[in-house]
Amino acid sequence: MNNTFEWYQQLIKPFWAPPAWAFGPVWTFLYVVIAISFGKVFWLAFKKKIPIEVTIPFVLNIFFNFMFTPIQFGLQNNPLALLDILFVWGTLAWAMIAIYPHKKWITYAQVPYMLWVSIATILQISITLLNG
Repeated sequence: MNNTFEWYQQLIKPFWAPPAWAFGPVWTFLYVVIAISFGKVFWLAFKKKIPIEVTIPFVLNIFFNFMFTPIQFGLQNNPLALLDILFVWGTLAWAMIAIYPHKKWITYAQVPYMLWVSIATILQISITLLNG
């Protein structure tokens, strides 16, 4: 774990990068929102109140979201982490559009997640370019 922390600390980051301590509280809040809202999507699909196809971007988003940490910090691969975070952003946008006609509140609940992922995407682009 120290090796991962040291590796990340040594990366060149933009001046505006959020402090390391901010990531834990922000992701904790976001994972609560994600659990509730994504859970509702899966429940609605299970109850056949929405088409099962609506769940596809949600499933993909969870997959790409959980893959980011092993890629970024396990493999320490900035370009692959950049590709992954782009998939997180893209599947989240797709999910928000897919659920909107059925449950608008679920789309609105994703706004903080989308804002944070947008910041994380720009941060990852910066880190990848600065450390290329």
